[in-house]
Amino acid sequence: MNPLLRAAQSHHDTMIGQIKDLVAVETYSSDLQGLAAGLDHVRELATAVLGEPAESILTPGGDHGDILQLTYPGTGGGKVLVIGHYDTVWPTGTFGDWGIIEGTDAQGRATLSAPGIFDMKTGLVQGFWALKLVRDAGLPHPDVTFLFNGDEEIGSLASRPVIEAAALEADAVLVLEPTSGQAVKTGRKGVGIFEVKATGIEAHAGLDPKAGANAIHGLAEFITAASQVADLDKGTSISTGLVSGGSASNVAAGTATAVIDIRVESQAEMARVDAALDAITVSDERVCIEIDHYWNRPPMDMTEPGQRLFDVVSAAAIELGHALENTSVGGGSDANFVSALGVPVLCGMGAVGDGAHARHEFIYPDEIPLFTAITANSLVKLANGWMAIAA
Repeated sequence: MNPLLRAAQSHHDTMIGQIKDLVAVETYSSDLQGLAAGLDHVRELATAVLGEPAESILTPGGDHGDILQLTYPGTGGGKVLVIGHYDTVWPTGTFGDWGIIEGTDAQGRATLSAPGIFDMKTGLVQGFWALKLVRDAGLPHPDVTFLFNGDEEIGSLASRPVIEAAALEADAVLVLEPTSGQAVKTGRKGVGIFEVKATGIEAHAGLDPKAGANAIHGLAEFITAASQVADLDKGTSISTGLVSGGSASNVAAGTATAVIDIRVESQAEMARVDAALDAITVSDERVCIEIDHYWNRPPMDMTEPGQRLFDVVSAAAIELGHALENTSVGGGSDANFVSALGVPVLCGMGAVGDGAHARHEFIYPDEIPLFTAITANSLVKLANGWMAIAA
């Protein structure tokens, strides 16, 4: 058995304990107090596993979670950036009635369920231990900078420029998002978060219905038309997730808003969607429609640098007896930003499980040693001349 894998297996119980402790600290994206406590816990965990970093940089997130960078010097060549987000989609208080559930799946495999355990707190713990395994084995490794952000689930609004700046200084980037059925992610859709505002004319709904121009009615027409712009054959989905408006049931609504989630696989589809939504009209000309086109993340494709990085990580996995696969998925991540810069990046180096953003979110704890060791062995291979090896 590979020594890195053997070492990872020997620390399995410790890693599980640290994962349980980490998910118990709730870090909802909109809870600044919880995020601060969660980031403190991440920092303390890094120090417990790896010791004090050579450099620690805290960037305030303002209305969002702060961004922390911890750098550990290497003993070989190169610089690797390891990215992980510590926020979750679960509102504060969810852990109280969910807790940590140990169970089995339909095949009898052990599972561990908790809010944020799959997406993506297990990956954070695996990242720390991957570097520890290499250091304990005395193997060469690159400089490693961990970057933790607390706003990934809401679009990385504060952390994006920090991520991009750090990525441009790295030779390769590994993102600790969960795997996709053991496969790493080399393709992700671009993400649009469009806010649509309809402005009408308020009037009494019963006494003078003709005087009103109902913004909600106009917005409903727009949403229906917008949904027809989707083209699943081209990988484009359009989903309205939030709607609000009006002041009372007996008043023709003066304003209404909707937030629309858009996923695309190409820049061409981004342009098509922009034009198509701008061309939509509603039947009541007195209702004004305004669209805030916000493309939160560009599409992530398998680039030539990304392919070379995948080849290196795949070779690292093979040495551990595992044939690593790659895939494209519909969700976006911080890897999208890195890929758009032309920097080699792999996403999905974290947990094996399922149920991201769902109440059945879980991990397979028995997979933790293997995927921790894969990351560890990848760091060894990235220490010297990896570009030449991959070519």
